[in-house]
Amino acid sequence: MSKNFETQAIRTQTERSQFSEHSTPIYATSSFVFDDAEDMRASFAEEKEKNLYSRFSNPNTTEFVDKIVAMEKAEAGYAFATGMAAVFSTFGALLNAGDHIVSSRSVFGSTHTLFTKYFPKWNIETSYFKVNEADTIESLIKPNTKILYAETPTNPAVDILDLELLGEIAKKYNLLLIIDNCFATPYLQNPIDFGAHLVVHSATKLIDGQGRVLGGVTVGRADLIREIYLFARNTGPAMSPFNAWVLSKSLETLSLRVEKHCENAVKVAQFLETDPQVSLVKYPFLKSHPQYEVAKKQMRLGGNIVAFEVAGGIEAGRNFLNKIKMCSLSANLGDSRTIVTHPASTTHSKLSEEDRLEVGITDGLVRCSVGLENVEDIINDLKQALIPGVN
Repeated sequence: MSKNFETQAIRTQTERSQFSEHSTPIYATSSFVFDDAEDMRASFAEEKEKNLYSRFSNPNTTEFVDKIVAMEKAEAGYAFATGMAAVFSTFGALLNAGDHIVSSRSVFGSTHTLFTKYFPKWNIETSYFKVNEADTIESLIKPNTKILYAETPTNPAVDILDLELLGEIAKKYNLLLIIDNCFATPYLQNPIDFGAHLVVHSATKLIDGQGRVLGGVTVGRADLIREIYLFARNTGPAMSPFNAWVLSKSLETLSLRVEKHCENAVKVAQFLETDPQVSLVKYPFLKSHPQYEVAKKQMRLGGNIVAFEVAGGIEAGRNFLNKIKMCSLSANLGDSRTIVTHPASTTHSKLSEEDRLEVGITDGLVRCSVGLENVEDIINDLKQALIPGVN
């Protein structure tokens, strides 16, 4: 089998049935049958590899996971109902009461809630470092620190963390390095190349790419995935066969879609840098990005997310959204349709201003998930929405 990304995405598939189908069908079954008592005993004893029950495994989820494993250069993986199910199950499987996490402060809001509201109930503590203060990471590490965690690029400010540096720190202190690779996808970035032990994705985003289904996946070192599998097998956050089928099909076009997303995004970012109503633009492959050199080192292209600051604060951000005509107003991202969000008045409005600023969310920040429409149409919509005083 070729090791080329595009070929793996298309030609990795489950074994064909007796019907010799070319395209993998949906295995819409909750359970599987056995030949006899010995076959059933051996299967449950894991003496042979066989599907038992779709909460544990299913041909569709297996195919999807096998593709992500190959793309991320991992050893094994497990698929979940959502991205947050993947995040929670990964930590839940590997942490014990009394353990400590060191994490970037710039993490998805629900992940932050896990760290600050729920994990403390189980005596699991988290210490945060700011994305621009990676030199403080080592000072946060304690004897009970077990996991070093980060998202890169970050949501929504599109900051970049140095994966090579994180890998070196994790190795030095014998920590598990877990990276959320959702914004980059396996096509643009492979954290395992830089020392990550596990990689997490919300497959709901660019992996699906069309806003159809929910899903999550964790891949990495086989012994760690074994613990995650056992945790998930008993707690039940399994991906459905249908969603796995959709996501596996989506992977066949991931490289084509992401290339076009990135091509459009860099043009949008370049336009925004010239607009007088925009005071700041952050896109990993713009030379003006503070972590441009790091992004070029670890990413193939800059991704599809552009963050920019509309002059005038929260009201200017809200006014910008009100004037959008074509682009979608949604909290999702990674869709074929361009999506704009004003975090300070929507997704992060419940945070204090201090907490928002800690993760780079200024009052006028807009997150643009650049889609696959004609790029001139995207730019024209953004341009007219930025004109002051025009409705």
